[in-house]
Order: sequence, then C-alpha cells, then structure tokens
Amino acid sequence: MNDIARPSEFIMNLKTCPTCGSKRIRRVRRTVTRQSRGKPFTVPQLDFHECPACGEQVYSPDAMAKIEACRPKRRKSAA
Repeated sequence: MNDIARPSEFIMNLKTCPTCGSKRIRRVRRTVTRQSRGKPFTVPQLDFHECPACGEQVYSPDAMAKIEACRPKRRKSAA
C-alpha cells in the first residue's frame, strides 16, 4: 500500500498555514462570491481552509471543481 498522501488528503488535514505558518488555519464552509471576466458568480456551501492570521484560503481539488462548475461559461465567438 502506498504511504504517500494524495493532495486532496493533505489539504483536508491541513494544520499549518502554508503562507504565514500559523497553526490557527481552519476548515470552513460558506457561500462565496467571485468574479470571472467581470461577472459575479456564487458558489454555495464551499468547503475550504482559511487562515484568520493572514487571510490565506486553500482549496482542495474538489472545491476547485465546484468553483469551476459554478463559474459562468465562456461564450464562443462567431467566426
């Protein structure tokens, strides 16, 4: 059996902020609003890690997939 953790397992067990080293990083779940090409979009109930010390947000591959699924699709230009 492989003893190396997959990236998503590492992110889910994050104990130290990768930016500032704070041990206060916590897993949170909240609805977030972002912008894509100037248009706002909402991602409901997104799970991610957030550091209260520096504001860093760390997203798992699953969280990134959810963000991409909620992001407005790019329209193809008429050629």
